[in-house]
Amino acid sequence: MTSTYSSPKKAELSLLNQTHVIDEWTNVPTSILGSVSRRLHLQPNHPISITRKLIESRFPEYQHHNDLSPVVTVAQNFDSLGFPSDHPGRSKTDTYYINKSTVLRTHTSAHQADTFRANTSAGFTISADVYRRDAIDRSHYPIFHQMEGAMTWDRNALPKGKTLAQQVLEDVEKLPKHDLVVEDPNPPTHPERNPLQSPDHTEEEAAAIATHLKRSLELVVVEIFSRAKAAAGGGGAGASSDPLKVRWIEAYFPFTSPSWELEILWQGDWLEVLGCGVVKQDILANAGAPERLGWAFGLGLERIAMLLYEIPDIRLFWSEDPRFLNQFSDAGPLRRFVPFSKYPACYKDVSFWLPPSTPSVTMPMGETKPGTGAPNPAGGQSTTTTTTTTNTATTTTDPPPLHENDIMELVRSTAGDLAESVSLIDAFTHPKTARRSLCYRINYRSLERTLTNAEADALHRRIEVGLVREFGVELR
Repeated sequence: MTSTYSSPKKAELSLLNQTHVIDEWTNVPTSILGSVSRRLHLQPNHPISITRKLIESRFPEYQHHNDLSPVVTVAQNFDSLGFPSDHPGRSKTDTYYINKSTVLRTHTSAHQADTFRANTSAGFTISADVYRRDAIDRSHYPIFHQMEGAMTWDRNALPKGKTLAQQVLEDVEKLPKHDLVVEDPNPPTHPERNPLQSPDHTEEEAAAIATHLKRSLELVVVEIFSRAKAAAGGGGAGASSDPLKVRWIEAYFPFTSPSWELEILWQGDWLEVLGCGVVKQDILANAGAPERLGWAFGLGLERIAMLLYEIPDIRLFWSEDPRFLNQFSDAGPLRRFVPFSKYPACYKDVSFWLPPSTPSVTMPMGETKPGTGAPNPAGGQSTTTTTTTTNTATTTTDPPPLHENDIMELVRSTAGDLAESVSLIDAFTHPKTARRSLCYRINYRSLERTLTNAEADALHRRIEVGLVREFGVELR
């Protein structure tokens, strides 16, 4: 694979034809830099790209922004959305920093304020690759793809004598109808659970915007899952002739209020599809559009594509094996993924004592107990540790604080996509010395060939060496 980055010997990093000065915040590994140019959401005949186009087809009059650079400023990624200065999402344990003021975007919302400010279209979508230090399992990957969309109305551009709520409801009537069974028992707003943005919005405005939002996204569900039912065929679990059923769940998101999650009853389970809500007015005001009101949604393209095609492992999206890629086409009907191999897994455990100065591994959102769940995307703890990169050398007198995402990053940088999952299976505190011992299980498996035990042993030994070198642990 041809790379589009280079790392000169001097303290600079070249990425996507731009040069960035690196500093003590730089923590982007070469494994991530080498994948920045892939942009799966733009590759023809790729399931991520097909899924994106399928959703965009439900918004024919919207502008679609798909080619925005993943390199953004801290101000774009955090400040423009009102992230507090001590928000854990800003931590180096969660975010890939190019330098102190520049990051690889952690969400498509990094471009939201700029898009609102440009005001070139009332409705728009943004699709992009986003980057987060995260767990290693079959549904999480440090690079994934998001889509968000928004629609706004201008109070100053209404026909004479018409309120904004009336205009929005007129626009609702222009949207297609559907035959979904919809559960939506809650009122548009609730003073405690789902508050109105008073005095910026009236009850009538919020209710009308919510109606337009929900109808628009219900139509997306119809488009996606009707095709998935057809792909499931006669005997598939998703092939029932019963109408699709969805429900709206009150939710909390920092950038919208009121807010909801949309779930669909699929193959006997309720599955969350997306989150959405009425855009916080201060976001629009800070973007120079205080006269506009509207809604926004966000979803993960991998999650939708995995449901749509029944793809069992997120690593497959990054495969360049033609046995995977040749199963998908922009033209013709959607077809379920057909597994082309089932190679055996190889489990290896690594147990170690934490350094005396490190009482426990910091888990996402401050959790310090064993668990196999994936980190919250906003999780992590602040740290001033300097991370060693391929083109800088740093030394510290004491081992740096250890966060679980640091372990994940070490495994991923060493084993790449041969690491299928990493989970904490045991934690123990010595009753006399109070030293803390942890045991992680790493599951090695190739999606394309049989991985030998000798290969897994070599990878595992490199990870053990890295744990000792980087974090000062004592192997058991």
